[in-house]
Amino acid sequence: LASNHSGQAQFYKSLLTSSEFSDSLSKIVMDYKSNFNKIQGNEMTTQPEMNVFQSITTLPGAVHCSIYRYHSLKDTSASWQAIFYDGESYEAAFKIYKETFNQLKRSKMKSEDKSVVTFIGNFGKPKESVRFTSTLLKLNSEDRIYRNFFAQLELTSTYDGWEVQLNLVD
Repeated sequence: LASNHSGQAQFYKSLLTSSEFSDSLSKIVMDYKSNFNKIQGNEMTTQPEMNVFQSITTLPGAVHCSIYRYHSLKDTSASWQAIFYDGESYEAAFKIYKETFNQLKRSKMKSEDKSVVTFIGNFGKPKESVRFTSTLLKLNSEDRIYRNFFAQLELTSTYDGWEVQLNLVD
């Protein structure tokens, strides 16, 4: 009986969105309006086409979070990226991919006008035989600045295993 009760508690816990995840995601998404400047940390690398910075705000479960600033006269936008898994196990990568998708879907973020915005999109189950899977979630905001803003969740085969990453981009 004790294990059954514990199992049910874990099941219900998995249905609820971590408030820490939702709060952090909200800070990141709302800072998109300032091109992620308020959450930008130290510069990590410089490349001819972009600069990479640490993100001060991170998501729970992420191994690494960064901001990419591109060098372009026409496009001065930035993107935000989190790596959630980098390892050998497809099963572990798939589990994290699915959990991250569910966290994104259930997160409720308050915009500046106090309205609640969420990400909308459908989960497509990847196959281990496919080397790359991507799921797009659109932010359902009335604010015009977010009209092309979305979350791109990727499950990618690498040379030595699998990677799960989240990109918040325009």
